[in-house]
Amino acid sequence: MKALLKISMMTLLVGLSASAIAQQDSVVIRVGKESKVIFSIKDKRDLETLKHYDFQALMNDMVQKLEKRDSTAITKPSSDYLKDSAQVKSTSTDDWVRDRDRGDEDNVGHYSSKRNKSRKTYNSFNIDVGMNNYLQNGKFPDASNLPYAVKPWGSWYVGLNSIWRTRISKKFFLEWGGGVSWYNFKFNDTKTVLSKDDNGVIFSQDQRNVDLRKSKLTVTYINISAVPMIDFGDNSRKYTLLDGGGHHSNSFRIGVGPYAGYRIDSYTKQMYYDNNDKFRTHDHDNFYLNNLRYGLRLQVGFWDTDVFFNYDMNDLFTTDKGPKLTAFSFGITL
Repeated sequence: MKALLKISMMTLLVGLSASAIAQQDSVVIRVGKESKVIFSIKDKRDLETLKHYDFQALMNDMVQKLEKRDSTAITKPSSDYLKDSAQVKSTSTDDWVRDRDRGDEDNVGHYSSKRNKSRKTYNSFNIDVGMNNYLQNGKFPDASNLPYAVKPWGSWYVGLNSIWRTRISKKFFLEWGGGVSWYNFKFNDTKTVLSKDDNGVIFSQDQRNVDLRKSKLTVTYINISAVPMIDFGDNSRKYTLLDGGGHHSNSFRIGVGPYAGYRIDSYTKQMYYDNNDKFRTHDHDNFYLNNLRYGLRLQVGFWDTDVFFNYDMNDLFTTDKGPKLTAFSFGITL
């Protein structure tokens, strides 16, 4: 019986190399009068996997169990019958990576172009797009018609971030990384001009006889953040709208964590018309702005969309050099 099985296996390997056999769903090898061995091939790419199995060792173990009338399954993992442990590539244009880390020994011979789902860390490029404003003693400056009150529409917040998502436990992740962000405070009064002297910042009115259209303060920061997230869908990788391709993170997720930033630039910008000619002026200065910012970030997501809310816990301007303003921003993450 051993000889018949060995001959049959050799015949099978030769036959599987031919395209006519490779297109079949299954191969049946009859052994003697009453017995047979069946190989079911659901994916022709699995034929590449068969070439790396030591069928002699597999058949020896199987025959030994049959001779002992042992009906239990072979307890060795299928990886023990592989001739080598090197990464294998198919003859197609795709690279097929052995999925060893799924925790299921029966899947060791499976090859997939997708990365292992149990991988602990993924990186993605995210864009925060939204609006920003600030509060003074818990109220918007608009209520008192102060000169530094800003327009909500037009005061855009933009952040470019490289974020890593690390699995801590089954449903608990840490999203951490860094990037660059821009506060744009567009003043409600287009005549507002920001300047400074030795005593602090000055918000005054532009008295020129020109058609003023825009006046704003822009502050640029480099930032780091670490936001613990609970993902109720247990998705190790979170896809965003930028990923496309029909990917979905069909789960609800929420998290709150700290961030910190360092100011690398700040400037005022005015745009106006004079005798039908358009002018833009920029004044780069620190304007007694705090070099550091820090606060808390709230993230809430569902499917491929996340919304965020950032709240700075320190003042925008240094102490006694400007109004006591705390900035915040909110929007969506792409």
